[in-house]
Amino acid sequence: MREGIHPKNYRLVAFKDMSNEEVVITRSAASTKETIEIDGVEYPLFKLEISSSSHPFYTGKMKLVDTAGRVDKFMNKYKKHMDRS
Repeated sequence: MREGIHPKNYRLVAFKDMSNEEVVITRSAASTKETIEIDGVEYPLFKLEISSSSHPFYTGKMKLVDTAGRVDKFMNKYKKHMDRS
């Protein structure tokens, strides 16, 4: 393994899926600003919008994920186009 290319700050980090509140703790070098306490231990917190526990491909359930209003923007734009016809 080449030396000097891997980060030195690996530690346990909690990854939290914000759509279903599931938390996974694993080693990571991801930078975080928030923390979370689990079973009396404080971990750095990395928030995810979607993970394998909530993604439709893995769950088999269709779910609309729209955190930035993209669907509404598209529908409004499409509605204006359809009104011109």
